[in-house]
Amino acid sequence: MIELEINGIPVSVEAGTTILDAAEQVGVKIPKLCFHHDLEPWAACGICVVKAEGSPKMLRACATAVAPGMKIITHDPEIVKVRRTVLELTLSTHPNDCLQCGRNGNCELQTLAEEFGIREVPYEKRIAEIPVDNSTGSIVLNPEKCIKCGRCAKVCQDMQGVWALEFIGRGEDTRIAPAADVTLNESPCIKCGQCSAHCPVGAIYENDQTRPVWNALEEGEKHCVVQIAPAVRVAIGEAFGMEPGTLSTGKLYSALRRLGFNAVFDTNFTADLTILEEGSEFVKRVTEGGVLPQITSCCPAWTDYMEKYANDFIDNFSTAKSPQQMLGAMAKSYYAEKAGVAAKDMYVVSIMPCTAKKFEVSRDDNMSSTGFQDVDVALTTRELARMIKQAGIEFTELPEEEADSLLGEYSGAGTIFGVTGGVMEAALRSAYYLITKEDLEDVNFIDCRGLEGVKEAEIDIKGTKIRIAIAHQMGNVEAVLDKVRQAKENGEELPWHFIEVMACRGGCIGGGGQPHGATDEVRLKRTAGIYTDDEKSVQRCSHHNPMITKIYEEFLGEPMSHKAHELLHTGYQERAVYKK
Repeated sequence: MIELEINGIPVSVEAGTTILDAAEQVGVKIPKLCFHHDLEPWAACGICVVKAEGSPKMLRACATAVAPGMKIITHDPEIVKVRRTVLELTLSTHPNDCLQCGRNGNCELQTLAEEFGIREVPYEKRIAEIPVDNSTGSIVLNPEKCIKCGRCAKVCQDMQGVWALEFIGRGEDTRIAPAADVTLNESPCIKCGQCSAHCPVGAIYENDQTRPVWNALEEGEKHCVVQIAPAVRVAIGEAFGMEPGTLSTGKLYSALRRLGFNAVFDTNFTADLTILEEGSEFVKRVTEGGVLPQITSCCPAWTDYMEKYANDFIDNFSTAKSPQQMLGAMAKSYYAEKAGVAAKDMYVVSIMPCTAKKFEVSRDDNMSSTGFQDVDVALTTRELARMIKQAGIEFTELPEEEADSLLGEYSGAGTIFGVTGGVMEAALRSAYYLITKEDLEDVNFIDCRGLEGVKEAEIDIKGTKIRIAIAHQMGNVEAVLDKVRQAKENGEELPWHFIEVMACRGGCIGGGGQPHGATDEVRLKRTAGIYTDDEKSVQRCSHHNPMITKIYEEFLGEPMSHKAHELLHTGYQERAVYKK
């Protein structure tokens, strides 16, 4: 252990700990802008400077490791003056439109300016006049608000391995933009939104589509229905001061009814439906010699990545649509028929933790299985939180309500879709039954859980060995794909039969559309909330959801039927983009 002092406070920390982390452990706050716990520090902003006894210069706390006997000072007039200057220079190149900014009240730059009491900037305003880029339809890049902290580029390159964003230009002309200075839509961007989740200001954010939803609700010409994804229920409370991981399902249903939706459904229902389709597809591939390994396809950012960079795996992808798209298809067919509403008069909104879902709703013609787009608009968790506030709804005071049962009843397997490993665990619970016609005694697959980047396991299903792999955070995926490629090239046994991939760290609970401020600590709390929902469910397996049984009996026939293929399955194609 390393012994040191911070502001006279004795501190004992492990070797390699930074001054910033050591200070946080004893309750000393050092301001920061470029630093984020998900990323390796690179000391770009300079606001975290501190003094060390005997050092001729100030040290950047985020990137300096502690040393034995250090005596650190984190606050004195000289340090505060340097930090104020950093803030003032940053503000001199930043627009004064806080009231019109989506991050107002939740902006790290704004918070620091308030804490330092900065009311005027003594430097000439120099705002870059660069057009806003909303070419993807999912995320929006506003270069005028960029403070060049580099977080978005770091997360895109180091965590996601996509390299859609980088620093271009030199000197004061340096800016963040897609490589080769093309639009985001022309770049390698997969719309995962991790850049927006990590941006400390309002420089990159979700494409706000709340206005069309308000219009549909207010005009009353459409039959408006809504669905909520698993991960939304354990995160939206954060926007209202609740603890991360707080299970807010009943309050969400209540809020959505108060916004004016005609019916409130749950994406967990079609997560169960996805398992019956995807699980049946997997069993068929295993028993009939189909293409293996089967790879999950419910994450649209991962699907986009595959079509651009890993299209040699197109035949491995499950053809099952994502739960979001399945619910849209069922709402405009099965539900519309039951409710006596024409598909053209339906307006389906989904609340998702994900910015890439905005791309998925119109990805190709397969997403319009009734002749009309399955899902009309996908909103992020952040967008819904803003709508609830705009409507004057006190979220924390809402009563607990239930979803409409027709497309709202779900099993525990459906809810764990929201975490990394959850799709695999849910699939295995039902695959066991589909193969053996018996239920598992213990439905918990602990090997599928946790934040390890790549997880592997072997499951014994009555003598049949099923090898699985689970990867989350795009930067971890290529190693998994390369291992499969190598086995194929060498004529060796495939390393796995089934692979789950989610683009975001932690899975959907860490999605690019979730409330800002996610760290592994927050992700683990959200994950715990998901597993709590699973454990308290009456049914823990998708094939035991009585409404799933009913929809097959009344409408779809059986998993993988012709009608199921028409409504619930899709295809994939190579997408041209310059290579990273």
